[in-house]
Amino acid sequence: MASSRIDVAAQRARALGGLPTLRPADGVRRTVRVAIGDPQAPLERVLASLDHHGLLGDDGRLRPEVFLVSMGDHFDFGPAAQRRTAAADGLAFLSFLADHPADQTVIILGNHDLVRVGELHGFDEATFARAQAQADLAYRGGEVDPALEARFLADWPMVSDAEALARDFSAFAPAQRALVEQLLRAGRAQLAFAASERVVLTHAGLTVHDFTQLGLPAPTTAPEIERALAGFLDGRVSAWRSGPLDLAPLHLAGTAASGVGRGILFQRPAHPSTGEPELFEGPPRRRFDPRWLLPGVTQAIGHIRDAKCRTLLGPWVQGAPAGDGPLRSLTSTGTDVTYRAGVVPGASLVFLDGGMSHSLPERYQLLDLDRLAPAEPLPR
Repeated sequence: MASSRIDVAAQRARALGGLPTLRPADGVRRTVRVAIGDPQAPLERVLASLDHHGLLGDDGRLRPEVFLVSMGDHFDFGPAAQRRTAAADGLAFLSFLADHPADQTVIILGNHDLVRVGELHGFDEATFARAQAQADLAYRGGEVDPALEARFLADWPMVSDAEALARDFSAFAPAQRALVEQLLRAGRAQLAFAASERVVLTHAGLTVHDFTQLGLPAPTTAPEIERALAGFLDGRVSAWRSGPLDLAPLHLAGTAASGVGRGILFQRPAHPSTGEPELFEGPPRRRFDPRWLLPGVTQAIGHIRDAKCRTLLGPWVQGAPAGDGPLRSLTSTGTDVTYRAGVVPGASLVFLDGGMSHSLPERYQLLDLDRLAPAEPLPR
């Protein structure tokens, strides 16, 4: 029966063709509130993760009692040979989410989502194919040919480097941009969601310095964080007429002139001894010291897998690797920091990106927003 539910949901999602019906809130009481980490995986695998937790109905939609938050980064996964499929699958799952009532799903924006209306805003299918062909020549097997990359950037200065199109944002289609814009203008895409007074969901994590850029004191509750970022985003979307969406100073797109993107959708927690010091410069930043996190709230984030956390957090890591699938957490007292597998009570960060493309659905953990613990599968 599980496979038929997944098949029905996949058929429904693909049939939307990137044109979901943005449904108003229906007022149904949702008793099961969960969040899913970055769904960068084949459509059937994403849906299998939902179905393993008992969240799909026989009609291929979320069960009526389910409330789901998606943590952002709905696009870009897999090798070059899968680009076309990955582009279609990302569009289908984002459409699936958006086709539910507004009070049943929350779509958090990730950097891979905003790039569609940022760095990639000027590409159509033909120009992207030409640019990506050049990028593939300049960036091969993780190695960059400086001369070819210089030529690539001279032709395509709106992106930061060849890797951006060859690997990072490689599964683009114009229909994705249209859907992201539709969600933004309809108020169905968010930078933050307050699950409770003390738990807020964001894509990559927020520091006190991020709010300083807006001339605001550091928020002390999750609803304050959501309201501040909603006001900022709404203002920018309302003023957006053409070209790329401008979210400076919180989020800076990468360009040939400015380098890689920076800000609240790109940054990652790191020990100051790891990585390049210039990545900590800012805000906006690529790296942040977790001792700068907003005090008094738990932030549930996506954006970074266990292996990368262990590399960047270095001396603060405790215990054995979690690998792909399980939730992890970081605790900061303002002076002491620890990172480990599992969800620790009072955690400053809970990490939801479990590398969905690399994890079996039954191993991929979702977050129960009321218990702040791995979600238990619902009975059928």
